[in-house]
Amino acid sequence: MNRETNWTRIWLRFLVITLGSVLTATAQVQTNTSSATTGASSVQTSVERGEVVHVSGNDVVVKMEDGSLRDFKGVPESARITVDGKEIGVHELKPGMKLEKTITTTSIPKTITTVQTVTGKIYHVTPPTSLILTMEDGKNQQFTIPKGQKFTVDGQAVDAFHLKKGMTVSATKVVETPTTELQHQAKVTGTMPPPPEPPPADAPIVIAAAEPPAAAAEPAKQLPNTGTMLPLATLLGVLLVAFSVAAKAVQKLRHTG
Repeated sequence: MNRETNWTRIWLRFLVITLGSVLTATAQVQTNTSSATTGASSVQTSVERGEVVHVSGNDVVVKMEDGSLRDFKGVPESARITVDGKEIGVHELKPGMKLEKTITTTSIPKTITTVQTVTGKIYHVTPPTSLILTMEDGKNQQFTIPKGQKFTVDGQAVDAFHLKKGMTVSATKVVETPTTELQHQAKVTGTMPPPPEPPPADAPIVIAAAEPPAAAAEPAKQLPNTGTMLPLATLLGVLLVAFSVAAKAVQKLRHTG
């Protein structure tokens, strides 16, 4: 609650309730305070946005929209953030989450009225400006008499010049102070970080397979050296013989024809 002191109205009133010097000096202080709304309320809303960049225990670092980093240390366990419709605690925050804090401030104009009543015995009076009362604890206290103040003595309205030492009077002080009561409400919401982007359609996807355990190395086996040039020479001889027989047959046909 903030108090504005630009204007304050104070009244000091005296009312004579009894007379006589035979009464002992008494004093009683009573204070009563009340509050009343004096106008329409106003509401202001502000929004702060940022992205979680680091979480360590109850400490959270957020990058704000303007690029600045804000370190929120000691976030209470009771703090709740609504993320995608679900309430989570500080330990469930993850880097990449987008946060939005909405602060609603309601200003209510009020007037605080304080009424203080003091009863005591007149010790000294200096009309028309001041009055000294002897309080219950035996101490004297001085009061200023407002201009034009009237007092009631034996049912008649009189001014300060009719007050006498020994009278028991009651002094009432009324203070009215305009104030503004501020009510704050904060709500934090957020969204999960976006999923990673898939690779392009034409990009190869490499899948690494687990390699089987390496087997014991074995010496390379060598085929037996059984190949020779003999089969090839035999084949060439057969072909030459067949060619010669065919040539003779052709010549014989020509002669007979």
